[in-house]
Amino acid sequence: MVAEVVACGECLKHPPIWHRVYCVGDYQPPLSSYVYRFKYQGQFWQTGKLSSLLATRIDQPAQLLTSVPMHWRRYWRRGYNQSEMLASSLASRLELPYQSLFRRVRATPPQAGLNRAHRKDNLRGAFSIKSRPLAVEHVAIVDDVLTTGSTVYHLCKLLLDAGVKTVDIYCICRTPEPAS
Repeated sequence: MVAEVVACGECLKHPPIWHRVYCVGDYQPPLSSYVYRFKYQGQFWQTGKLSSLLATRIDQPAQLLTSVPMHWRRYWRRGYNQSEMLASSLASRLELPYQSLFRRVRATPPQAGLNRAHRKDNLRGAFSIKSRPLAVEHVAIVDDVLTTGSTVYHLCKLLLDAGVKTVDIYCICRTPEPAS
């Protein structure tokens, strides 16, 4: 069964450029603590559990999975890219191909703690696509947490400009909209 993801007010006013978002749940305990330990404490064994939870949510899989790239300096400090690990594990579970399609061409400050406008500006010109044209029409971008959608917006734009027709977002958590 797929959990219905209700569109937020901002998405209703300005529809996103991606087609669907599949996620396990909101960024709240206990799920948020699993993601945090995986991302910041090197608990790689969380990959299988998290990708398994996400795989059960996806009812119309894309032809190809890719991940959010990490700048080489941040990769060097952390030692791994959690989005890439999730995407690779998820692709294996769904029996789909995984390919790294993007390059992070500019180092940016972490998105955590930035508001929507700063997140979008922070990522301007930060990514490039590795190869064009792509031979698939439907691609899914895998990430750990979807907050404002700024990161995946920039990546979706690159894919759509490269000829992809449909882009989905697969994530473990999404940050819930603040209560009004």
